[in-house]
Parts: sequence; C-alpha cells; structure tokens
Amino acid sequence: MTSAAAAGSPVDGIVATVPIVLSLVLAAWSLLTAARNRPPDRTHLVGLLVLEAALLVLTVVALVALGGGDRPGEPGAFFGYLVTLVFMPVLAGVLARMEPTRWGAAIVGVVCLVVPVVVVRLQQTWQVVGG
Repeated sequence: MTSAAAAGSPVDGIVATVPIVLSLVLAAWSLLTAARNRPPDRTHLVGLLVLEAALLVLTVVALVALGGGDRPGEPGAFFGYLVTLVFMPVLAGVLARMEPTRWGAAIVGVVCLVVPVVVVRLQQTWQVVGG
C-alpha cells in the first residue's frame, strides 16, 4: 500500500484532470458570452452542475483515500481547499442568477478560472509529505 501512496495521490490523474478541463471549457464559454454582452443562460448553469458533479467525485475519492489510511501532508489546507472546491460552482451559479447581465457570465468565467488553481493546490497539499 505504501508503494501506491508513493506513486501518487488519490487526487491526481483523471479524477483531477476532468474537473480542470471542464472548468476551463466553461470559463472560455462564459467569458465569450460576457464579451458578446450576453447574460448567462441555461447552458452555463448546466455546465456548473456538470462541474459540481466532477468536483464531488474528486471529493469522494479523497475522502475514501482518507478512510483507507492515506493522509495529506497539510490536512488543514487540504480540507480548506476541498470545501472551497465543492462550493465554488454553487456560488458562481447563485451569483450568476442574481446578476442576469453580462457580468453574471463574467462571474461564472472567473470562478471557473479559479477552480483549476484550487485543484492544483489541493494536489500540492496532499504531496507535501513524502520522499
């Protein structure tokens, strides 16, 4: 089991790549929408739901690894990033609905640009302790 833990963290690979790619695609779509002076529409909200589902999968994988005995190098920061990730798409959706102008689409775009950064920080906090 230690060789598997040394090979990589449970928050690496496809489970982290999918939300990063989804988030960047949604960011591009949202910022293009804002540049066209249009409000966010149903496609943006559906995109946020899909992104939220991918982030929940990442969260479940991380929690299962914790239950299995794996530990992040910085537990406090790790849990902070994990909770933040789960709530970011929800917050973007709420704010986008409250701001039915081009700025609502811009909010979705900016939040979706931050998600990959938080995922990478989540990975880094897991990998602090090691060889």
